[in-house]
Amino acid sequence: MLVQMELARIIISEINDQQVIFLREVEGDRSFPILIGLFEATSIDRRVRGEVPQRPLTHDLVKSSIEALGGELQDVIIHTLEDHTYFASLRVSKDGELVQIDARPSDAVALAVHFSPHLPIYVSSDVLDQALG
Repeated sequence: MLVQMELARIIISEINDQQVIFLREVEGDRSFPILIGLFEATSIDRRVRGEVPQRPLTHDLVKSSIEALGGELQDVIIHTLEDHTYFASLRVSKDGELVQIDARPSDAVALAVHFSPHLPIYVSSDVLDQALG
């Protein structure tokens, strides 16, 4: 089962290699952190604050590439937690089919916030249980 989550918080530390995003359950009280890199954290933070770069950055490039190839990014799913590492997928609709593309959760969340409104972020209930357990 998938649980819809939303980006609740971004913590950026200039003195630490690991940054943190918190995902919070849309219709509930559960939340959990994911450690991400500085580049992804700043990309997410910029978009949340409404800043648009003059030239496309990596997540802009991925978004426009999917669209130029006739796909539509539908949502992102964090589906697996293995050895303290999260695994995610981008779900792209193209020609009536749903294509799943492997992605790091940080990149998946960054892409989700590049849309207005933000794309849905889902986490499998098993991952949510593991993250909270």
